[in-house]
Amino acid sequence: MISTSKRFLSLSHVTRHASNLTVSASKDNGSALNATDNDIPGPPSVMDKVIRLNFVDPSGARRQVPGYIGKTIYDTCEAHGIDLGPASVGAAVEEVRSSTWTEPLFGEGPTTGFDHVLITGNGSDKAKPMTYQEEKAMSDYWDDDEIFPESRLATQIVLTKEMNGMTVFVPDRVADDIP
Repeated sequence: MISTSKRFLSLSHVTRHASNLTVSASKDNGSALNATDNDIPGPPSVMDKVIRLNFVDPSGARRQVPGYIGKTIYDTCEAHGIDLGPASVGAAVEEVRSSTWTEPLFGEGPTTGFDHVLITGNGSDKAKPMTYQEEKAMSDYWDDDEIFPESRLATQIVLTKEMNGMTVFVPDRVADDIP
């Protein structure tokens, strides 16, 4: 029978040999790049899909919260207890697939304008353009002097990696509890 110490390599033995490991990778120009194993990317992490958003409420209080790439600003607010009012969820009307093709999706678009926010800073310019339905929903619920070029509906902004550090201003809410 083989002893336990012979069957398993000791941790110090593995660590000592791993620290001497070098990897050669060639670049497009043919030169070799020598790197230690610390430079080798590890397995994917959840943190690769998390960004930070800065929220400013109507009183001016600031709060930084994590948000997941692919989720909406509204989803992020719900997860962190930031009240935006009822969601203006409606299926997308169309999706721009390329410069020459826009696919009709036959959705109704946003249905209300309660979740109005103002976005500025990192990645705010990377948000998809406002649709006619989003603009109409906001104008139905908000006065003209309350809508700005930075105004958007939180359910319509899907987070991307470029939006890390973006600031989201939450205006006073429209009354949504009137029968």
